[in-house]
Amino acid sequence: MMTITKDGQPVYDITLADSFHALSDFLGVYDPSGQKKYGIVSDSKVASFYLDAIFSIVSEHTKNVIKFVFHEGEENKKLETVEQLYTTLIENRFNRNDCLIALGGGVTGDLTGFAAATFLRGIDFIQVPTSLLAAVDSSIGGKTGVDFSAYKNMVGAFHMPKFVLINTACMETLDKRQFVSGMGEVVKSALIKDKAFFEWLLDNREAVDKRDKDALSYMITASDLVKKNVVETDPYETKGERALLNFGHTLGHALEKYMDFSFMHGECVLIGSLFATELSCRKGLLSREDADRVIQYIQTFPLPEIPKDADVEKIVSYTRNDKKAAADGVRFILLSEIGNAVISRDVTEEDMCNVFHDYLK
Repeated sequence: MMTITKDGQPVYDITLADSFHALSDFLGVYDPSGQKKYGIVSDSKVASFYLDAIFSIVSEHTKNVIKFVFHEGEENKKLETVEQLYTTLIENRFNRNDCLIALGGGVTGDLTGFAAATFLRGIDFIQVPTSLLAAVDSSIGGKTGVDFSAYKNMVGAFHMPKFVLINTACMETLDKRQFVSGMGEVVKSALIKDKAFFEWLLDNREAVDKRDKDALSYMITASDLVKKNVVETDPYETKGERALLNFGHTLGHALEKYMDFSFMHGECVLIGSLFATELSCRKGLLSREDADRVIQYIQTFPLPEIPKDADVEKIVSYTRNDKKAAADGVRFILLSEIGNAVISRDVTEEDMCNVFHDYLK
């Protein structure tokens, strides 16, 4: 178990287990009288695997539990879906003492968290991530949001969950592409803050690829520890530290939008991390040797192929509208060494175009 704190005070626990049973333990303490209403939010695919199990556990603690299932896909992470959830909550007379449970990947967690942050000015929610990407990134830290007019996570709020339960058995049901997408955030965590973890990833490729239980537990815990340390230092991204978590995301988000979300988020983060690593070297921050080690490792993953005729200038132009852009330009996250990320305002659009064109060649 890991505890996230704010100003030295505990805020919520992250529990790593091989089942959902810990949810029952949490609810017994959180709501001993069983008076709260619970809304389980899930997408159609995840619901077919796990919704019945979670519904059964929650039903042991209260008779007041409902389901809200939306169609899977990033294209449904939008205000319209949130509005449908609001309507369901109102019709079932949810109040500020009630709680939502996000059961699914990053889309579900972000959408549910945003709904919880804004419904009646804020109600509780619980994160039960079922994807590797959500387990190591989006379920932790309290960032919530939805996409707006094809701009990713443009509308959002900071809202901390009450509890995060990561069931490692869920990773066994992920298809190869979903798993690789999750590895995008794993690799990012190692590169920005934990060189020893990066070396572990290099040494344990086979165990990770086979989804060995011990390897998965270690990898998820190490990734979550990186995020815990960053968000505790900078919970609302006001000090600069939390911006480091955006390594690989500036061009990654731009590519994700250009491809109309046909590429998965973590796949774009991996490609964006390639670009950021190469730019770190070209800017004289990272040695060629270390840059090549990172690039060669990332290239071992089966990444989607960017069309050779992609409009690179258009992709790069999307970085101007990214939510990470500042008044004086894009804050680009680079590496000064493996395990140490820095914020740079020295990366130009020309630099981004050059590294993109070289990749396509």
